[in-house]
Amino acid sequence: MAGLPEVTVAGTLTADPELRFTQSGIAVANFTVASNERRRDPQSGQWVDGDATFLRCTLWRQPAENLVNSVGKGARVLVTGTLRQRNFEHEGQKRTVLELDVTECGPSVRWATAKVTKVTRTDANGTSPAADAWGAQPANASGFADEPPF
Repeated sequence: MAGLPEVTVAGTLTADPELRFTQSGIAVANFTVASNERRRDPQSGQWVDGDATFLRCTLWRQPAENLVNSVGKGARVLVTGTLRQRNFEHEGQKRTVLELDVTECGPSVRWATAKVTKVTRTDANGTSPAADAWGAQPANASGFADEPPF
């Protein structure tokens, strides 16, 4: 059985991401990405915007906090995640929305620049955990800590 579809969307944040915390202290960011087609009208020679698609997105844990500290309203972003359909009833009418459970999100560098700052992880005591293979500096010229240089 196949899983839910994973998609990547390029779009613009319609507002600053909203950061909240669950009762157990887990961070969750909610935001909306707007994306639309833009094409050149061959008769007028002008650029024409198509209808916008709005996609509600949810990002959890540390990446949620990182997103809120990195981008804001109007930022162009790339968002990857699992596409879900949710049905609900509003004022007696049945409605369907598509939502994205985000696994990756970052700024688009197509028309902007971005500076990346690595987040320092800490344990429950506020101290940095022992260096791991992903966070440690490479030990040799090959760029891998556990492989000999070639």
